[in-house]
Amino acid sequence: MMDLALQYPIFGPEIQCPHCRQTIAALTLTDTYLCPRHGAFEANPKSEELVHLQSGRHWRRWDNEWYRQHTHPDGIRFEIHEALDKLYTQGYRATKVIIARRYQELMGGYLERSTPWRSGQSETTSARLYGLPVEFSPEPVGESCWEVINFDLEKEPGVPVRYPYFRLFE
Repeated sequence: MMDLALQYPIFGPEIQCPHCRQTIAALTLTDTYLCPRHGAFEANPKSEELVHLQSGRHWRRWDNEWYRQHTHPDGIRFEIHEALDKLYTQGYRATKVIIARRYQELMGGYLERSTPWRSGQSETTSARLYGLPVEFSPEPVGESCWEVINFDLEKEPGVPVRYPYFRLFE
């Protein structure tokens, strides 16, 4: 008798579409999921990635959430900007952006740099994005979320100091 689990892609008989979050079914005996709105997604069992066949975008899953794996800085900058906007609508303001270390080289040229000018301060430069301090995550060890997620925002209740974060594509 054939094992039913072998009839479906690695993520099971259905997943949520990474774009619209609608539940989509797997095509039996393939590595493909089909969303009526966004088309086909192929599951790669080796990399554990989901690839949108039409656009070539790659997604990975952590805690049942899909995270797009970026290849261009504008993609991650746009995603961060959307998250900042969402925080604002929930009554929070971001105090720091923590970006996955795997994007450090990709994002390096797109961060604002400032050098402390007061005497007594260190000579290191601080990176900023949309006016917020930026740090990069620690190196991922083992099954780390930082191998999958792209960034995290530290937040506190309140309105942003300068909303909107208006420097989206400077």
